[in-house]
Amino acid sequence: MINHSVRTYPSAEPLPREEQLAWKLAAAATDDVEIAADVVDMVINRVIDNAAVAAASFTRGPVLAARDQAARHPATPGATVFGLIGRYSPAWAAWANGVAVRELDYHDTFLAADYSHPGDNIPPILAVAQHTGRTGADLVRGIVAGYELQVDLVHGICLHEHKIDHIAHLGPSAAGGIGALLGLDTETVYQAIGQALHTTTTTRQSRKGEISSWKAYAPGFAGKVAIEAVDRAMRGQGAPSPIYEGEDGFIAWLLSGKNATYTVPLPAPGEAKRAILSTYTKEHSAEYQSQALIDLARRLGPRVGDLSNVVRIVIHTSHHTHNVIGSGANDPQKYDPAASRETLDHSIPYIFAVALQDGTWHHERSYAPERARRSDTVELWQKVTTTEDPEWTRRYHLPEPAFGGRVEVELVDGTVVSDEIAVADAHPAGARPFGREQYVAKFRTLTEGVVTEAAQDQFLDVVTRLDTLTAEEVAGLSLLPEHILPPATKGLF
Repeated sequence: MINHSVRTYPSAEPLPREEQLAWKLAAAATDDVEIAADVVDMVINRVIDNAAVAAASFTRGPVLAARDQAARHPATPGATVFGLIGRYSPAWAAWANGVAVRELDYHDTFLAADYSHPGDNIPPILAVAQHTGRTGADLVRGIVAGYELQVDLVHGICLHEHKIDHIAHLGPSAAGGIGALLGLDTETVYQAIGQALHTTTTTRQSRKGEISSWKAYAPGFAGKVAIEAVDRAMRGQGAPSPIYEGEDGFIAWLLSGKNATYTVPLPAPGEAKRAILSTYTKEHSAEYQSQALIDLARRLGPRVGDLSNVVRIVIHTSHHTHNVIGSGANDPQKYDPAASRETLDHSIPYIFAVALQDGTWHHERSYAPERARRSDTVELWQKVTTTEDPEWTRRYHLPEPAFGGRVEVELVDGTVVSDEIAVADAHPAGARPFGREQYVAKFRTLTEGVVTEAAQDQFLDVVTRLDTLTAEEVAGLSLLPEHILPPATKGLF
């Protein structure tokens, strides 16, 4: 890997294209290197994972609305929309499938200087592959590139400290992945990346306070915008530049300012793209910082015993966990029994309380309004707080980061029950790392009663051969529910 130094340049000091981060991202994306077998296997795992969580969200409001919008934009050749028969605009297919994948907050994650859900790259890259008649090998190449750019950007540039939403890394990575899929030249991909960054930079209010359905829409929006950016760039249209380093650019005004320097690692020319192997999926449908703590709650429950004896629960954790999903966020909504599902899945006090009571976590039952309003849950929930522990913050920023914390449960007799966990059980370094068997099991669980067993079998048979699929097989890659769902919303289209 090469560490690239990125800073602001005044307009009087021109920065050659080849020295700009957008160009270096484009060059990495378009470097057609050999893809290792373990990387291909992980791509297959993540396509299975995306399909699983998309199917589980088929009937949810945001997904119904996004799918209805896509249905108004048929196209030839077009792309498939999970849950619909027919072919649709690749931009709108990416939109609908992106919302379905993201809705339950249940697919893969990568956390470093910033955080991300790299699987959000898959819907736009798949949609373009289907529309343009690309093979499975092409699709794998595009997905590998998308993951690489996303992970490398997240390694080097923190967005959340400046209240910028993490889709600002997704727009460029998806554009780069589409460029790799199509075998475009570096110049075209450079322009697309610049456009994608410029148009997907949004604030983090989407993940603050009363969190709305837009949290699910945000990555679908970024994927749609990335497709449109590539389309314009292929037509010879340019982007603001230097988009990252310009005097009035991304770093100067939206990040750490004109005197800041960032370091972004990217593969050297000819070096394999292996970033997908650094990412990890979720066993539980909740924000990633809560994964390990759900596992810890399940472990602590029998030791604590009667939860009515709990006086207080303090979770000692990293700055990030405390301030984003913990009491350090200072969001009263995180303690509100009437809060939205999107808010509850960003409330570790709620999540820990329910996991401690139930000894498990479910993507629907654990968020049900009646579950959140249960009196004993509300009572326990209000006793849970988080605090930043410098040691957990330090461990969070290690090359092999720890995402958990130490929990202390004080009981009425003065006893303190405590335990700690570094990473989720399903993490590659955890107690039960996810492999193909676990990805398939998650797929079976989430598609049961939604997709017929025969359709499950067919999808898995095709996907597990992803890198050898013909263009026709790629074009048909989709999932349909047992019963076709009628349009449920009405808008402009």
